Amino acid sequence: MCGVAGLWDRRASSPPEILAAAVARMTESLRHRGPDAGDVWIDREAALALGHRRLSIVDLSPAGAQPMVSSCGRFVISYNGEIYNTDDLRQELEAAGRRFRGYSDTEVIVEGVAAWGVEATIKRLIGMFAVALWDARERTLYLVRDRLGIKPLYWADFGGRIVFGSELKALRAGYGWNPTLNRQALIAFLRFGYVPAQHSIYEGVKKLPPGTILSARTKGAPEIISYWSLAEIAKEGQRSRLPEDEEEAVEALDLLLRDSVRRRMVADVPLGAFLSGGVDSSTIAALMQAQSALPIRTFSIGFHESEFDEARNAAAVARHLGTDHTEMYVLPHHALEVIPHLPEIYDEPFADASQIPTFLVSKMTGQHVTVALSGDGGDEIFGGYTRYLRSEALWRSIDATPRFMRGLASAGINTLSPETWSALGRVIPAHRRPTQFGVKMHKLADVLAGEPEASAFYRQIISLWVDPESAVTAGIEPAGLLEDSSVQALVPDFVERMQYLDTLTYLPDDILTKVDRASMAVSLEARVPFLDHRVVALSWALPSAMKAGRGTGKSLLRRLLYRYVPQHLVDRPKMGFTVPLRSWLTSELREWAEHLLDERKLAADGILQPQVIRARWSDHLEGRGDWHAQLWAVLMFQSWKERWLP
Repeated sequence: MCGVAGLWDRRASSPPEILAAAVARMTESLRHRGPDAGDVWIDREAALALGHRRLSIVDLSPAGAQPMVSSCGRFVISYNGEIYNTDDLRQELEAAGRRFRGYSDTEVIVEGVAAWGVEATIKRLIGMFAVALWDARERTLYLVRDRLGIKPLYWADFGGRIVFGSELKALRAGYGWNPTLNRQALIAFLRFGYVPAQHSIYEGVKKLPPGTILSARTKGAPEIISYWSLAEIAKEGQRSRLPEDEEEAVEALDLLLRDSVRRRMVADVPLGAFLSGGVDSSTIAALMQAQSALPIRTFSIGFHESEFDEARNAAAVARHLGTDHTEMYVLPHHALEVIPHLPEIYDEPFADASQIPTFLVSKMTGQHVTVALSGDGGDEIFGGYTRYLRSEALWRSIDATPRFMRGLASAGINTLSPETWSALGRVIPAHRRPTQFGVKMHKLADVLAGEPEASAFYRQIISLWVDPESAVTAGIEPAGLLEDSSVQALVPDFVERMQYLDTLTYLPDDILTKVDRASMAVSLEARVPFLDHRVVALSWALPSAMKAGRGTGKSLLRRLLYRYVPQHLVDRPKMGFTVPLRSWLTSELREWAEHLLDERKLAADGILQPQVIRARWSDHLEGRGDWHAQLWAVLMFQSWKERWLP
């Protein structure tokens, strides 16, 4: 894993020394992504510079160093990621007459481009990648992002000067740019807890969408084309469903996932896996161990609060598989020590509270290995979220209920605190009771008070602030994929539609962002076998009932896991990977929060509405409502602003 940065002054007005110094600063800001080496390459005539920071994983020799020039001298690459079918592609290229200096995947990409062209090469890749590629002959810059958005890439065109980088801090380290807040992005952030693509928190800076290639030439606006489309995968999968034979489907999934995992176990450095004891991480660990002659390394963290602790489950799975397991129990002070560093780690407002344990498990894991396989993506691809199981029935019930009755029910739920609902919920058998029952009851109250129309209903389910414009002094919420009416026709099944939307939004902009920044902050490479594009295509060909059907999420994936791990070790209510944030805000974090939510400070900033924010804060402190998720978003923005836009 690495860091990519670069700058092209298409006006050719920047002296080479200025370019080199700027890109050197940009790459230095990404040292955590690549502590092993770094360099800058310059095309003096074109006024372009590519920078790179290297985390050496495969081919640790200088032959794998970047930026790398193709053997013909035409192409130069700076690339972040890993390609898992390198050997196959190298054999093709050698058969076509290409000769290699080393055995890095970087060389395979750049020689592939020289032989086959940019798009044809990218379509051949199995892996995760963010690529900057310079065609010196045609004076064309290409920026490429992998199909699912595993690796990040930001870019901007400031009056003819194109800048790009793996993280926003790299763009800030360049020159000629005065960062300003994007209020539309802020409003969207308050709704979702992340800034949705293509937006960034800065005006004029964009995220390159997953599955696309940007090309920029000396003149004209950059163009973006799609080389892979989830919409097309969904269409084809729905049109050509696999037979409803579960044994055949399990066997097909087993073979493909084994291959995906095996390819991701190739490294010249120590390798392990995150293990929570849930279905996704247990499946990855099981398939790794099944293909390893030695015990694999697994890692988990636990909490002393039973409602948040998964470490005992992880240890049980590790014992059964025979892994070399390491665990750490997190005390409140461990988690609290991370919070001041979050603006630096994410350098864009980010409010998924699982960012804290994700960083902690990455930090612990990085002390033992350089690469870790993760179960991320399993929920979106195979239908694992609790909301997938319950939302359709809930929506139909709400849609059939008169508005005034929904309002009464919402008000009734809100008369009891989350703590009281959690206490009452203990009468529900543990195997059927959702975790954080009281919090989810208050979420239900919000849904009952909202709109019953299907797309609005789903947006409300996943919203932090259901009315984010009310919390910001100016700005309009940008339209996004959730408002796209064509999605319903593309994916008629309610549950599969939620999976589709999450795969294009929540997965890259929240889950993968969280894992990338947390792992890269400690120079750890995280690999995600479920997000092999071949696995995604197979999942869309499965009958819907094999995913979130029959009242159980990830039905087919569970059947696969039971081949390796006894059912009783992994069958339990979905817990989630988070921290007791609701109580921390009224105790350990209260002083920190009071500072950031000070009414005079909010008024002086002129960005957030002080009365709205203070009312939520007061209600939360007094137990009149559970607003911890909404407040965490505000606190993450305020904390980010103190660091990056003081």
